[in-house]
Amino acid sequence: MDNQLLFVLLLLGAIGPQGLGKGPEDLSEELSGEEIPKEDGVLVLSHRTLSLALREHPALMVEFYAPWCGHCKALAPEYSKAAALLASESARVTLAKVDGPAEPELVKEFSVEGYPTLKFFKDGNRTHPEEYTGPQKAEGIAEWLRRRVGPSAIHLEDKESAQALMDTRDVVVIGFFQDLQDEDVATFLALARDALDMTFGLTDQPQLFQKFGLTKDTVVLFKKFDEGRADFPVDEELGLDLRDLSRFLITHSMHLVTEFNSQTSPKIFAARILNHLLLFVNQTLAQHRELVAGFREAAPPFRGQVLFVVVDVAANNSHVLQYFGLKAEEAPTIRLVNVETTKKYAPISEAPITSASVATFCHEVLQAKVKPYLLSQEVPSDWDQRPVKTLVGKNFEQVAFDETKNVFVKFYAPWCSHCKEMAPAWEALAEKYQDREDIVIAELDATANELEAFTIHGYPTLKFFPAGPHRKVIEYKSTRDLETFSKFLDSGGELPKEEPQEPTASAPKCTYLHGPLERRDLPCPAALLAGDRQRGLRLSATGFTQWEARDICVEGTR
Repeated sequence: MDNQLLFVLLLLGAIGPQGLGKGPEDLSEELSGEEIPKEDGVLVLSHRTLSLALREHPALMVEFYAPWCGHCKALAPEYSKAAALLASESARVTLAKVDGPAEPELVKEFSVEGYPTLKFFKDGNRTHPEEYTGPQKAEGIAEWLRRRVGPSAIHLEDKESAQALMDTRDVVVIGFFQDLQDEDVATFLALARDALDMTFGLTDQPQLFQKFGLTKDTVVLFKKFDEGRADFPVDEELGLDLRDLSRFLITHSMHLVTEFNSQTSPKIFAARILNHLLLFVNQTLAQHRELVAGFREAAPPFRGQVLFVVVDVAANNSHVLQYFGLKAEEAPTIRLVNVETTKKYAPISEAPITSASVATFCHEVLQAKVKPYLLSQEVPSDWDQRPVKTLVGKNFEQVAFDETKNVFVKFYAPWCSHCKEMAPAWEALAEKYQDREDIVIAELDATANELEAFTIHGYPTLKFFPAGPHRKVIEYKSTRDLETFSKFLDSGGELPKEEPQEPTASAPKCTYLHGPLERRDLPCPAALLAGDRQRGLRLSATGFTQWEARDICVEGTR
């Protein structure tokens, strides 16, 4: 046995490590003389050249993209601009890209499930890259990287440097710490890395404490609007809580009243203030514009609880009106929505819009004295004349929960491609069973009608309401064709056990993407309100807890 072991060891020594296969490090040594190609200032990497790039570039951002991905095509010019910006500053960071479908080994290694996915590699660390959580515009990408290869806050030594920093931006955050080695400083700097829409400073100078009337560690937000300044004292016992500070900065960096438009909507939903009070006015009318002053006057006591927003019905905001079930001619009026529960509230009486009436309405909603309202279209006069019956909020309960009927309902969105694809099969199903008194095939536009019984999370959603007194609801998740629908109905809401049920593969839905890589059939109210149904919202994975819109393609959903 000892002789056999000796023989094996001698054989391995003769073969050498090259006989055992090459790892990434061996390849990078082999390729050390090779020049990595570039496109528009961005390195083009493969499984052969990634190790070399990691060795040569201590700060490397890599975009995993797919040639067919529309979001990747939209990002491409911004990504190249970011590379050019950083190169012009001689920043110590390099941008690269990988064609995901062409490099399946890298896609698997880095758990890439959607496109575009961006990962940041520091000091050649291949095993723990940081997921990119920043904006999709060039300046945002560049600033995110600057704060990882350089300081995230400017060190302020005197009054002049502090004033110069405050003069540069509308919102500036300065951390006043007596000891810059304190753990609270690390927390402050970690937050500053990701709060890209704010400029940060840091000081331990007594003269600056004195200038701004401070005696202990405090984070101060300076702004050129509203109150001008907001202080966040550091708890002497508990220290600086990152989540509390994040919420404080988001809340106080917002204007008391924000006008809703495509530029401000990301900021509105980033605030993480769940209650939004909207004043709908026609800004072309003087008597409407006068109402904004009273609206603003009511706002200060509700800062942090209710976000005050003005929506101009004369601008391109029809999608907001639709979300609340309003028409432009109904302005001026106010509505409140909780963006977490999606519950909407309207004033009980049509009182004039004044500071007092606005404040009263807010208090009543917060104290649960006002019931939410549900959207509903009017019941069409011919709702039951076609094979597929038309349901709306106002007649849904009566039809769906009729104890004498078996009711099969399609909940759809007019813009949903999957709903359009299955429409012929649904019509054929209705025609097949139109002579059955006990079966009703129906549809409901879930974007224009809301139900108290449940919320629809994706399109199409199919639910079966069997006859009987128990208000039973069965969700259908199988193949969407006439044969399978028929089997389901004929068996009273069940499919034969041998029938494969693969909803992901055979019954896709129009979904919202919640997170860079995770699919959720979740119709996000904020995305709807922002007027972009194809964008998801994700919670940033970093300490700066803000909601941020992001476009992404996922295999199978493009």
